[in-house]
Amino acid sequence: MRVRPDVSVVVIAYNDARRLPRAVASSLAQSLGGIETVVVDDASTDGTGEVADRLAAAHPGRVRAVHLPANSGGCGRPRNTGIDASAGRYVMFLDSDDLLDRHACLNLLATAEETDADVVSGLCDRIFLDVPEGAKGRVRPWYPWLYRRSAVYGPLSENPALLYDTLSTNKAYRRGFLEEHGLRFVEGLHYEDLLFTAEAYLAAERTALIPHRVYRWLVRERTAAPSISNRRDDPANFADRLEIHRRIDMLFALRGAHDLRRAKGVKFVNHDLVLYLRELRDQDPAHQARFLDLAAGYLAELDPRVFELARPLPAIAAYLIREGDHAGALAAAQYRPGERPELRARLVERDGRVYWGAGGPRGRLGRRILDVTGFGFHVRPLKELRPANTVTRLEMRGGRVVMAGNVLNPLERVPPDAELAGTLEFCDRRRRARRARTPATVRHEGDRLAWRSEFDPARIRPVGFVDPVWDVRLRVRVDGEDVVTRLGQGRGSPSLAGVALPVRPRLGRIAGDRLRSYVTDGGHLAFTLEAANPWARLAGGAAHRAARSPAGRLAWRRSRGLVTSVRRWAADRKTKIAVFNGVLSRLLPVRTGLAVFESHLGRHYSDNPKYIYRELRRSGRPVTAVWAYASSPKGFPDDARLVRRGSWAYFLALARAEFWVDNQGFPADLRKRPGTTYIQTWHGSAFKLMGLDQPRVKSGPAAERARLRRMVERFDCFLVRSGHDADTLCAGLGIGSELLPAGYPRNDPLVNGVDGDPELAAEVAALRSSLGLTDGRRAVLYAPTFATGPRGRPVKLLEPPVDAEAFERELGEKYVLLVRPHYLCRANLPPGARTVMRDAGAVPDVTPLLLLADALITDHSSIMFDFALLDRPIILHLPDGRDLATGYFDLARHGPGPITRTEEELIAALAGLDEAEAVHAPRRRAFAARFGEHDRGTAARTVVDRYFPAVRPGHRGSRHRGSRHGRTA
Repeated sequence: MRVRPDVSVVVIAYNDARRLPRAVASSLAQSLGGIETVVVDDASTDGTGEVADRLAAAHPGRVRAVHLPANSGGCGRPRNTGIDASAGRYVMFLDSDDLLDRHACLNLLATAEETDADVVSGLCDRIFLDVPEGAKGRVRPWYPWLYRRSAVYGPLSENPALLYDTLSTNKAYRRGFLEEHGLRFVEGLHYEDLLFTAEAYLAAERTALIPHRVYRWLVRERTAAPSISNRRDDPANFADRLEIHRRIDMLFALRGAHDLRRAKGVKFVNHDLVLYLRELRDQDPAHQARFLDLAAGYLAELDPRVFELARPLPAIAAYLIREGDHAGALAAAQYRPGERPELRARLVERDGRVYWGAGGPRGRLGRRILDVTGFGFHVRPLKELRPANTVTRLEMRGGRVVMAGNVLNPLERVPPDAELAGTLEFCDRRRRARRARTPATVRHEGDRLAWRSEFDPARIRPVGFVDPVWDVRLRVRVDGEDVVTRLGQGRGSPSLAGVALPVRPRLGRIAGDRLRSYVTDGGHLAFTLEAANPWARLAGGAAHRAARSPAGRLAWRRSRGLVTSVRRWAADRKTKIAVFNGVLSRLLPVRTGLAVFESHLGRHYSDNPKYIYRELRRSGRPVTAVWAYASSPKGFPDDARLVRRGSWAYFLALARAEFWVDNQGFPADLRKRPGTTYIQTWHGSAFKLMGLDQPRVKSGPAAERARLRRMVERFDCFLVRSGHDADTLCAGLGIGSELLPAGYPRNDPLVNGVDGDPELAAEVAALRSSLGLTDGRRAVLYAPTFATGPRGRPVKLLEPPVDAEAFERELGEKYVLLVRPHYLCRANLPPGARTVMRDAGAVPDVTPLLLLADALITDHSSIMFDFALLDRPIILHLPDGRDLATGYFDLARHGPGPITRTEEELIAALAGLDEAEAVHAPRRRAFAARFGEHDRGTAARTVVDRYFPAVRPGHRGSRHRGSRHGRTA
């Protein structure tokens, strides 16, 4: 008597004789016994049926072959035939070009029996065979967030997100469940598993998910005969998908499951639609229109709330398709915020908001969907926007190359009077440093920057063989800021493929004699080196064959590997630190009077190091000053030597310095030599728990605590403002060095004012003018601390604490709000807020801002300790239910001002600021006395007098010597 199988694996195949044995082998190799494999041949013509018969003969009782008399044209009928022909208690499906994971059946069956689930689903990995093994992007899990942990759900309404995974192949279905509900695949339509799985989810009393991989979906994109799911350039394919979605909508509607229908619509917009839109980029307009007209018909049937519930960019794409803006829709579908995307869409400003699409929004729904003010396009630097560059001309004329195009000018961020210059760059793809440059003219044309370049292609000198592919970029300088764009194909582009530029490789014509243009998969213009002469092609082919021979490949790998290894070794941070610790700091003598300054890891010329440096300069101490900058030397002092942080010059300066002065931390692994004095100024008193007082550090890896200990052991001096600093900040960091109770040098002007400091007074006046604070309104500074989002990710765009319209209506005649984000993020003020709000994020040093501010709004940022010295109003704005007692003291009891939780409370507090002074001023003064007890306006002078002698033995005079040193990158 035959024992009933636990699981039947239905393998469907059509004209896949080569891969079918591998798929069946993955079923036969299952770690679970009692597996039946049913191969259904869909009337193949290439011998697949014979292969199935041979597999059945080789594995009697384990493999059976079933043959359809005529091809069904899809997957529905073969799968239904497999269900009917199989006998297992559970049914699974496998395509002949994919693989089951070895423990798939075991894990799915065990979970089904443990949970009594009707459907059990596991993780599916898409494996892209065109991507080299081990390379990034080869393995891409299918909606992995659904499978982070084991879960069991009742009705589908408990977790509508299951509709994102409607594959039928990574699931096991209880046969009794299928029969009870008459579940079968629709025939005659592609994407039948979307409907089948949606019906199964809806009917199942329990659905279980497991975090284990069960299915390997093998994808080969570069093939002459793509699978059905990869034929996304076929309108009939898309029409089938839309029909399946309509049937799912009808299914939910008949069951009264309107919330599920809406959730499925959101999934369609977020997933299905975007898949097709991204394939349309390089298609001709007529082809695009056929697809988009099909999509528009279906999108018109969706509940309008779908557009509001979907992710912003897919929702914009779907909405604009419905509205007929094809260009805007395709640009939204192609814009992927996490992947350094190009901005291809026009943006418009209406009523102080920024909207996606050239025409602007229509109606309330349009305004809600198309509003992209939160993306910060209007405040991001131009170089971060990466505006699209469309080539409009590419040709050879009279032996010269003529190229032209236009770069998007979003929101006309580049004004008509901007100083423009352009450079066209041809770059070796393998080595970006090898490039050829030629000038380009650039002119302003409203929402576009038109450019043109004409040049002799002989300027481009490939080596040959080693640099076969060249990319093209346009570098536009806008008022001194560089914006680099890639040349691409778009509306208005001629055919960019097949244009030949005659060139002379350095290895001669045997290596090639022309660069031929083509368009990359990403839609960008590139050139490949080739030979036109047949003898050169033969010689080049021979050279290529020699290079590809084992000996040639070995020689090439060794030479290239050696050069690359040396270059990487020299540039690697670990190398520099090892050389610093083992060579530079041991062999080089300390240079008397050499001081290296750094503020916030080189981001700015600011904070306590700046004011110590100013005092050294004022007093004429014999000090050779070096300032470290992170990315740009702009804004750093002209009379000091400048070095890029992390460069060899930086480490050399640190190795020879007599003084290190910074407010955060020089590289943690550097060993400070005994002859160097490290003055650690720090950058604020502590409310939040610090160092070893933080639970994550206290209970975290010992290596992190050891690293912190190594950092602080280098300090020779640590500045403190009060006993509170010594008891909290210093104890938490584990400071064992001298605590200098001098206060903070940056706070000296807050205590002394600027009357005796003409340089700082001029800086404050210039800042007041640049921020437009000249109409008599009071300036309120909003400066919160660094924040993270719901998933612990940094918040990169800081929104104002009050709606701009509400602020203008209630407070606009009296106040201007200065928004000062943490230096790790950027302010995102709506364009309509310009009359009452100013972005102060670009001001490198906060002290001048504090001096001109009439009041402060903050949360638990350390800026409250500094501003309290000015004895001006402070409001603590703590929305989102933030705990007041999670730091070193209770803000509700000891804070320097009122606490607000909502926008309305904050507006009320600002409106009654003066009236509340009688209540809050005494608290604020007590706060300043407690936490700023050592701030007496003499901190910079105290540090300089303590560590920098006025005259050194053997020195002539005492003037500051930094001006003799140039900038060093």
